[in-house]
Amino acid sequence: MKVISLRVTDDAIVLTYRRANRQEQQSVITYDPQQSIGANLEKIRERLVGITFDVAVIENPLAYEFSDTIVGINHQRIDIGLALTNMLNVPVVSQQTVKVLGLEKAAARKQAYNQWHLDYYGQYNGKRNYGQESMLTIGNGFFGLRGSYVEARADQDNYPGTYIAGLYNQLTTKINDRDVVNEDLVNMPNAQFLTFSVDHQTPFTIKEENIQDIYRSLDLQTGELRTTMMIQLATGHALKVVTTKVADMHNWHQYAIRYQLTPLNFSGSLQVYSEIDGSVINSNVERYRNFNSRHFDVTEMSTSGNEAYLAGQTKTSQVKFVIGSKLTNGNDNTPAKLSTPSQPNIVRQELSLDVTQNQSYTFEKSVALFTSLETKASDLMTATADELHQASFSQSEKHSDDFWQDIWHNADIQIEGDLTSQKLTRVNIFHTFVSATPTANPHLDASVGARGLHGEAYRGHVFWDEMFIIPFYALHYPKLARQLLMYRYRRLEAAKKYAVSEGYKGAMFPWQSGMYGDEQSQFVHLNPLTQKWDPDNSRLQRHVSLAVAYNVWVYYHYANDKDFMRQYGIQMLLDIARFWISKAVYNPQTKRYDIKKVMGPDEFHEGYPNSDEEGLTNNAYTNIMVSWLFETVTYLRGNVVAENTFKQALKDAGIDGKLYQKMTEIGHRLTLDVNDSGIIGQFQGYFDLPTLNFENYRKKYGDISRMDRILKAEGHTPDSYQVAKQADALMAFYNFDFSHVNQILKQMGYNLPHEFLTHNIEYYLARTTHGSTLSRIVYAVLTLVDNNMDQSWQLFSQALFSDYYDIQGGTTAEGIHLGVMAATLMLETRNYAGINALTDVITITPHLPKHWRRITFSQHFRGVRYHFEITQHAITVTADKPTKINVADQSLPLKAAQPLTVNYQGKPLRALK
Repeated sequence: MKVISLRVTDDAIVLTYRRANRQEQQSVITYDPQQSIGANLEKIRERLVGITFDVAVIENPLAYEFSDTIVGINHQRIDIGLALTNMLNVPVVSQQTVKVLGLEKAAARKQAYNQWHLDYYGQYNGKRNYGQESMLTIGNGFFGLRGSYVEARADQDNYPGTYIAGLYNQLTTKINDRDVVNEDLVNMPNAQFLTFSVDHQTPFTIKEENIQDIYRSLDLQTGELRTTMMIQLATGHALKVVTTKVADMHNWHQYAIRYQLTPLNFSGSLQVYSEIDGSVINSNVERYRNFNSRHFDVTEMSTSGNEAYLAGQTKTSQVKFVIGSKLTNGNDNTPAKLSTPSQPNIVRQELSLDVTQNQSYTFEKSVALFTSLETKASDLMTATADELHQASFSQSEKHSDDFWQDIWHNADIQIEGDLTSQKLTRVNIFHTFVSATPTANPHLDASVGARGLHGEAYRGHVFWDEMFIIPFYALHYPKLARQLLMYRYRRLEAAKKYAVSEGYKGAMFPWQSGMYGDEQSQFVHLNPLTQKWDPDNSRLQRHVSLAVAYNVWVYYHYANDKDFMRQYGIQMLLDIARFWISKAVYNPQTKRYDIKKVMGPDEFHEGYPNSDEEGLTNNAYTNIMVSWLFETVTYLRGNVVAENTFKQALKDAGIDGKLYQKMTEIGHRLTLDVNDSGIIGQFQGYFDLPTLNFENYRKKYGDISRMDRILKAEGHTPDSYQVAKQADALMAFYNFDFSHVNQILKQMGYNLPHEFLTHNIEYYLARTTHGSTLSRIVYAVLTLVDNNMDQSWQLFSQALFSDYYDIQGGTTAEGIHLGVMAATLMLETRNYAGINALTDVITITPHLPKHWRRITFSQHFRGVRYHFEITQHAITVTADKPTKINVADQSLPLKAAQPLTVNYQGKPLRALK
């Protein structure tokens, strides 16, 4: 095992390693206080270029029980192990641990730990701590509980949000003489609040001067979030506080907290305070704070023994709720006693006891939440009380552990050879199942918001991001994917009303959807510079209806759920098709059909410069997907859906025989703007726009991801330039195989030249700023299809790190980006492992990154559970039923429970083009 070692002093790091000639070498890296910690540590990587090693050893760490790699540098403490593991992709251990366990065991233990834990050391402020709270959120699909300190109240550094899936409320705010209506995912009363005091003094609050150390660790394997604090109060009292939070994954109305206090230098009296804080508002997103944000009224507060209850109702949506909590003393079961609330709308309980120095005291708080969305309003208090009577931390802990063991059995992705990718892959899997679960969601009328249940950005709305998320669920828990699609089906009538309101037929799903399925995008927005109301055309991203259609098809295709397609899916597809039929307009000059007044995924372009007409004409992605939709509907008739069922769905959608024939004609004759080089224009007239000198803008501004804001600040508009926020014209090549999209293009009458995709990728990458995290995912797939693995890996890595490193400068503070999290998982399995389930038979074409020695995972496809193990040399597949697979061009049979191994001689199979 090859080792590097580090000795850390306050102003330098002494690095010891062996060069290729086996000679030991030392290198002294002087700490520069003018640079960030990260920039100083980056010098380590620079010194190690060309040096191979398997583990890093810290020679002189500080003594802490929660981590063995904490060091002091520049008069502050950091966990250098966390930083170096992310940077060097190897386990980092202490010399003391090596002495006890031996090098190999110490490295293996830390490697295993790193693969299953998301840790943060130290106290952080502002958006950085907000972002860490998002990343440490726990939940069970019914609720999300931000990973804040239980002692914290909402302020500029902490935000203890609680969100319930599908629970929205609308409020109206008068701004510049205009009534602005916003519908928000409601921040519910904060029932996780716990704190303490010594000898009845002022209760402890999160203040930097009172905290010596904080270590937070999310155990992905069990779902437990543990926070360890070393506290030194102004009075001189020192305590160790360990808080463990867990969401109950079986009794999904519950969560539980274990609160352990250890007085380190005193004996005396200790008080523990528990609250349900009903005074909270929605204030997670700074730019929303000018709007009304008090979404509910508290209607009742009560206590009974060691239980407390708070009931309320949302102001406009009229959703009733009850939240109950139970506080127990784990040492002698002394009941809590009621104290007078210090503020209105807060129910508080206090528990007091005598304590002895260096003895630990444990308190447990169980919380139950019920709403009238999933429970009869008349039963809310009874249901909450019954749940609370039976609740305990140990029960919730066991339910969480059992649930996550099932998740990791069915949905884990094991990566050998890349420690950092392994950890972040599991972080992403974890948050997909915080946002929705097969336990809770069958009982809910909700889908997955773009920011999960982790924050208030986008007001918690449901977007086209579902298209990047639901396919992952469909491959692992198909029934969960079906339930999420039912959210859209139940809002089909709302989509039809929306279409009629805009002068169309069929179903037009809103760009932003909340409780009812009506459009929640604003029609105007206030320009803060001019204080004038400007049009907001973001709702013109009508491709969201195509994303709904895509998810319907993907779920049916993966699960082979013909019952769903016949009962619900075909009606959704035909109603969406009817909308596009009504939107397509025949152009006698070109003898083709145009689709006008739309926006593509690239949100930089809302319309044409110097034009009074909103939107764009013939967005390439939209038109290609409409052609696909019409083709799919035609295929389903007779092949999947019986003729009588299909005819009834046609009638319900308002499509007669003539319109049905017109649908086929439109699908074959939609307009694309293709130039002589085979470049597909993002929309009609795109090639007429001037280009930008991106290099000059990078030199001037550095980060140009939000080029739209830069241009507007200079008095320009992105509508006037060939610039894109994210992948747009080529999005269909992400959704489908290259051959399928090429077939659609030919069906539309476009025969593009050889290597056209390569030229299109180069063209649009040069014009894309990746202002959306999803952009990197799409281009990672596109560049892989084009056999550019290096660029694909670079884009994928940035996407994988995007929330962990908060690469968009603070947006993770407002909730994780669930779309990119789920999309990275799909890319790993569908593209890098090469397991393509978009065809009728699974086709395997591996493209593993060079340093990935092995990837292992399971998937469900058409009633068969497959287990895959892909290395750089071999493919091993096991199925639980007899079936077959395709490897390159060869069809291979699989016997039930008998592994099949195919050796591909270590040569990556090229993408099928």
